[in-house]
Amino acid sequence: MSRCVNRRLSPPVSVSQNFLTSSRTIWRLVGLTDLCRDDHVIEIGPGKGHITEVLAKTCGRVTAVEIDPAMCQKTAQRTAGFGNVNLVHQDFLTYRLPGQGTYKVFSNVPFCITTPIIKKLSEYANPPTEAWLVMERAAARRFAGIPRESLQSLLLKPNFDVEIVCQLRRDDFHPRPSVDVVLFHMHKKAQPDVLPGHRRSYERFVTDGMTDAAGLFRRVFTKKQLSVALKRAGLECIPPSGEMRYVQWLCLFRSYLATR
Repeated sequence: MSRCVNRRLSPPVSVSQNFLTSSRTIWRLVGLTDLCRDDHVIEIGPGKGHITEVLAKTCGRVTAVEIDPAMCQKTAQRTAGFGNVNLVHQDFLTYRLPGQGTYKVFSNVPFCITTPIIKKLSEYANPPTEAWLVMERAAARRFAGIPRESLQSLLLKPNFDVEIVCQLRRDDFHPRPSVDVVLFHMHKKAQPDVLPGHRRSYERFVTDGMTDAAGLFRRVFTKKQLSVALKRAGLECIPPSGEMRYVQWLCLFRSYLATR
């Protein structure tokens, strides 16, 4: 039987959310993942429990984290017949993710806290091996670096391969959103592109570079070093806009490390 663990929260503030209630749509989305009976999946903001129910039928173990007490009760009622659902009444942003072992994430996330959710998942010491997040299309494109890299995409890509899996219809939701919505996928890389000991340096490098790429490279490279670094990155010169793909940023950062 599913259980609701109350963390004795102060009265929660309901987060505006567009719910997916069509079982056909939910099954289609879950079918685009590799979720199976071997998986422990965490759902962020289950709302009325429609997605939770499908996840419970698909995965071996489901942890659903819901801040709203009324929604928590709705999910508890919908999943009462499942013994593999653990319903936690808590703000996901303060919820402690598993410290060890593998787990995955599937969620229709509240659009207003998409960035904090991505940050929590991607920066945690034991991040999920996979995450499928239903989110605003504009946010997904920003995290995927489409049409150009953003600081968010550059910080995400050393540890995760990312993609937009599909676009949903606005009519799939209740209430109907005023923006386009997609399914966004994060896959943890077997080996990070940037070693943990260099992560802080990389963050400073791309943060400064997104502000003033040409100025950064003049400060950290000699003229000859910069020429070699650009050649390795497949660049003739730094574009005035500073627009480069992730792989070019990574190549330039590795060249920077080699000169230190």
